[in-house]
Amino acid sequence: MDEELRSLTERLRRESGGGPGFERLADITDPDELADVLTAPGQSLWARELAAFRLGLAGDRRAFEALVLLLNHRDPQRCSSAAYALARLGDPRTARAAAALATNELRVAYALHPVRLLVELRAPEAVPALITTLQRRLRPHDPHRRVALACVEGLGTLGDARARTVLSEALAHPALAEAAVHALARIPRQR
Repeated sequence: MDEELRSLTERLRRESGGGPGFERLADITDPDELADVLTAPGQSLWARELAAFRLGLAGDRRAFEALVLLLNHRDPQRCSSAAYALARLGDPRTARAAAALATNELRVAYALHPVRLLVELRAPEAVPALITTLQRRLRPHDPHRRVALACVEGLGTLGDARARTVLSEALAHPALAEAAVHALARIPRQR
């Protein structure tokens, strides 16, 4: 069993209180039955999360909308699980959705996992979205340093020269300076 699936299953078993309903859902192997959980009225959040995660790992695109909603959830564990499944789903809409979530100023407190997902996907949307998000985090007294740091590290991983300016600006921020130095070192020099 995939380690992430095992971890998610144990977390959701605790959240649901275990029991026959949880065990029945955990044992479902038919993708159509899992997809029905996503649309059936009255399903609990843990049930939808488990069904979406399992469908995502299987590459079933019916999980996309549910996983994107979970990627933007207030619970970091749900965001992390959704990002993991979305990275494996293979849906071409994923990068665009992650970029929209990462750059949404109204939901910036939940942008950490969309930022990390963009880096993992290495999609064309990644660098522009990370630059935009980081530029906004460089304002004085911005409370979202973890998001800013993820952007700096991600831009270093991606190694795109378009990030050089914003990473140079990040050098002036003590909480980001060291990571910005490392990120800039990973960007090839232009000749």
